[in-house]
Amino acid sequence: MLSKGLYLQRRKQLMEQIGEGLIVLIGNEEVGMNCTANPYPFRQDSSFLYFIGLNQPNLVAIIDVDAYKTHLFGSDSTMEDIIWMGEQSSIKELAAQVGIHNCADHQQLASMLHQAKKANRTIHFLPPYRLRNAQKLSAWLNIPLEAIGSHASQKLVKAVIAQRSVKTAEEIAEMEKALNCSKIIHETLMQRAKAGMKEAALVGMAKGIALAMEGDLAYPPIVTVNGQTLHNHYYGNTLQSGQLLLADVGADVASHYASDITRTFPVDTTFSTQQKEIYEIVLQANTTVITQLKPNVAYRDMHFLAVKIIAEGLIALGLMKGNADEAVAAGAHALFMPHGLGHMIGLDVHDMEDLGEDYVGYDENQQRSEQFGTAYLRLAKKMLAGYTLTVEPGIYFIPQLIDQFQQERKFTNFIEYAKLDEYRTFGGIRIEDNILITNDGCRVLGEPIAKTVAEVEALRSK
Repeated sequence: MLSKGLYLQRRKQLMEQIGEGLIVLIGNEEVGMNCTANPYPFRQDSSFLYFIGLNQPNLVAIIDVDAYKTHLFGSDSTMEDIIWMGEQSSIKELAAQVGIHNCADHQQLASMLHQAKKANRTIHFLPPYRLRNAQKLSAWLNIPLEAIGSHASQKLVKAVIAQRSVKTAEEIAEMEKALNCSKIIHETLMQRAKAGMKEAALVGMAKGIALAMEGDLAYPPIVTVNGQTLHNHYYGNTLQSGQLLLADVGADVASHYASDITRTFPVDTTFSTQQKEIYEIVLQANTTVITQLKPNVAYRDMHFLAVKIIAEGLIALGLMKGNADEAVAAGAHALFMPHGLGHMIGLDVHDMEDLGEDYVGYDENQQRSEQFGTAYLRLAKKMLAGYTLTVEPGIYFIPQLIDQFQQERKFTNFIEYAKLDEYRTFGGIRIEDNILITNDGCRVLGEPIAKTVAEVEALRSK
């Protein structure tokens, strides 16, 4: 939990933006993994965390904008709760920690909303991503369940995104705690990985480090010798000499601020010539974009800068041909980098994605492309000071995609398909950092994590 004053300021700012009515913020419940008594690890709703700060299940807050008051609804622990879970703070005690002075049980919540509807007051809520919360809203507001999403307040969505997008010093400090844990994870993996080891052993190391530092992993880790599969959560492969290992692992901290870091390194102690050539192209795309990021730069432009560098590098290696600008305009680069350059990050790894990716990453000046590859760009709009985001270019050799493009004779004027036979078992390389946009540029968050060839090979030799 951050400071009480910060939560008071956040709610004040939100009320000023919304202007009138009630704002309903629903906290999450525990969800049964295979039965009710065996739940998944609890994760609070991020917008509830941002404005209310409480990380307990079964809480709801109503911000009465007209009365300038926040109400917290929940239930105090029963003796049965205490027997199984230990003594818990009362709702009143929890509320006081975040500057809320009006508390009630859940029964009074429905009555408050009913009276508000009867008085034709505007009731704002965010689009629910969990069925149980949608069911609650449906019952409280007498809206058909299938229509809940369409009744979500676009005004509230836009206000929350605008507010959460610009990070404060306290938030940056939390993110850097997470990033410094991620540094230990990644550099440990670089030192410990070796041929004959299972991917699962490395995942276990990563998880153990995060837990030992009183945090956790912010998302299911990607630790794989098949880096060409973008979201690969299978850990059963055995590392072999000659392979690359792609590790996309980010820690979070108790406040749930996240990190998202990817490094790629050889299973051997050094890169092969082929691996080094591809790695250096990706690294150049990563570092060049970082030098160019600053306020008012459109992230879509940074995406195209990165893929142009990739196309130029692949042309130099004979894997592509022709003019790099023309290849990128046609979309030929997407055979090798079929995803976007990055995304916002904060309380969520893909920050605020539950509120709508197009609202978070785009604006009236940036419309989502329908072109393969570019369509997956999560962030396109202009940068503002205080934004935190990822820069994660990559090059991947996906045999099935290569075969499909070749069979369809796509981009034959830009791609040297015969040369690609030498790379069918290459895998993939991605290099990812987390960036803060500053008033006059940007900075890489956290302590530096080895990423040059020399730095990686130095750790691999230990």
